[in-house]
Amino acid sequence: MAELNQKSPPVTTKKHRVRRHTPKVDLTAMVDLAFLLITFFMLTTSLNKPNSLDVAMPDKNNEKPAEMDERRVISLLLAENEVTWYQGNLDQPLSKPQKIALDSPELRAMLLKLKRTIPQNSEGKDMIVLIKPNKDARTKDIIRTLDEMRITDTKRYMLSKISPQEDNLIVSLNLSKGI
Repeated sequence: MAELNQKSPPVTTKKHRVRRHTPKVDLTAMVDLAFLLITFFMLTTSLNKPNSLDVAMPDKNNEKPAEMDERRVISLLLAENEVTWYQGNLDQPLSKPQKIALDSPELRAMLLKLKRTIPQNSEGKDMIVLIKPNKDARTKDIIRTLDEMRITDTKRYMLSKISPQEDNLIVSLNLSKGI
């Protein structure tokens, strides 16, 4: 039983020594209520659910690279708050490399336009987007690009390492625009 006891000095008079008892307060009910409230709030709160992104990793046993139709491949080269994109191989791109700001609606419009045109060019197969961040790209830029993949309902996309030639392409486009 929980009690709150306070000792008070005895009150004395000249004639008789009178001792007064302090009142006892029983705290059992308050302790029980506190534990009931703690238990209630622990059981009724909802914890944050972890956000996850499904990532498909390539099979390590398959040593030979997969062959892809270059008309289906779109490469997105990420730098800080910008994207440089081209279609096909870097050696002979099907479209001239172009730079787009990540926060502009042009990226989504470009992805939707290419998504509509690519199945007509390659026997009904969908496009493949290669996302290649360089050393200046921030995590925020990668997440924003992955969000665009989900918004545009792009089924095939992957994160890949950027090649030195593609890194040089980003630098040369920055120099040609005077940035």
